[in-house]
Amino acid sequence: MAGTFTDQLKHSDCKGTYALVSLGCPKNLVDSETILGRLELEGYRLVPDPEQADFAVVNTCGFIASSRSESYGVIDEMIKLKQKGQLRGLIVSGCLAERQKETLLTERPEIDHIAGVFSRDEIGQLADRLFGDMAEQRAIFHPAPLQPLNDHERMRITPQHFAYLKISEGCNRLCTFCAIPKMRGKHATKPIEEVVREATRLADDGVKELILVAQDTTYYGRDLYGTSQLTELLKQLEEVQGLSWIRLMYLYPMYFDDGLIDHIAGSKKIIPYLDMPLQHINDRVLRRMQRSVNRKKTERLLEKLRSRIKSLVMRTTMITGFPGETEADFAELVEFVREQRFERLGVFTYSIEEDTPAAQLDGRIAEEVAEDRRNALMATQQEIAFQWNSSRIGKRLDVLLDRPHPEEPNVWIGRTYADAPDIDGLVFVTGKGLTEGDLQPCEIVTSQGYDLIAVPVDEN
Repeated sequence: MAGTFTDQLKHSDCKGTYALVSLGCPKNLVDSETILGRLELEGYRLVPDPEQADFAVVNTCGFIASSRSESYGVIDEMIKLKQKGQLRGLIVSGCLAERQKETLLTERPEIDHIAGVFSRDEIGQLADRLFGDMAEQRAIFHPAPLQPLNDHERMRITPQHFAYLKISEGCNRLCTFCAIPKMRGKHATKPIEEVVREATRLADDGVKELILVAQDTTYYGRDLYGTSQLTELLKQLEEVQGLSWIRLMYLYPMYFDDGLIDHIAGSKKIIPYLDMPLQHINDRVLRRMQRSVNRKKTERLLEKLRSRIKSLVMRTTMITGFPGETEADFAELVEFVREQRFERLGVFTYSIEEDTPAAQLDGRIAEEVAEDRRNALMATQQEIAFQWNSSRIGKRLDVLLDRPHPEEPNVWIGRTYADAPDIDGLVFVTGKGLTEGDLQPCEIVTSQGYDLIAVPVDEN
């Protein structure tokens, strides 16, 4: 293309326009929102369509093979737009960039600049270089800081009434299948006062549901304060005016003490929904995964949680096809899921990550076997989930209204406390005079697979 990027700006009233594609988990979404905020402060303007933008930012996920494949696919789409002259430049950030580093530029030389996980706040500088035709230092990488980067300058992608809040960065776990510590470093707690300050800003901006995320939520505070401080953090967050729901995600089974359980059980704002990834239940498989828990401890914890937290909804994830998993090990996992009757459960097939210890383990399982086991476990869980949904019929529950149905008039799409955004079921509410962000009392009238159908009720 002839001329400089400055010559080709589509708008003269700002530095330039950009589009952003955010991939991966909610923690990465918080990073994306911070990138948006920083770019706006730097004088760049967001547009929804990459074809109408001067440059694109792809904030990637690099967790497992399928997520890397998705990231590469989006990068290649942006490269095609650039080759057609519909996009001026491309910046790639996030976990895939951190994991691949400069080799990503070798693999995809059409990428203009890359920024690692801890260089997200400097993407504005990379955009300036892009528009200044400066080709030097195409990559920026920084080591993990002792404290997480702050997330104050966010331009939120989520609806106004709910938001994710990242309470820590990185992970000290040494799970043999996971490359997260290599990409995001060791666990670093965000100080309590910093988290509360962010929560207050979000509440002032209209947030009713605050979703706490981290790589290992129950570890919160151990590196900074010497002991887990999740309970103390929750106490202070409950004092933030405007918040109705506080949802806890990514809770590791360790460090789940009685004080934390009792506090959740007695809280009016912390909803009885716990996301606790277990990955497996067979003791030998758990040892090979290096999970530092066993079946007996897990069952004891689940029993304690069920008995003390009223109306508890448990969400977990499992992995099938981990190296060495036998048919008997898998049968034990299926029976465990039948016994526990998790309200929410997701299943992943094991992904070989070459830079993790599990990649060196013997007993690799064929992909088709791992996939068959996944499908079988999901079929077991589907029956449980459908039965639980049927048991909701006739109950009165608050539904947080997320958005109007795009095709049906007077129908809203919402969620109960049992439904985290984007991963759990939906509630379709029929009624007039409803508003986005309302916490609407409803009666569940029927179920439809993983979803529920409800109507508003007047509780006066």
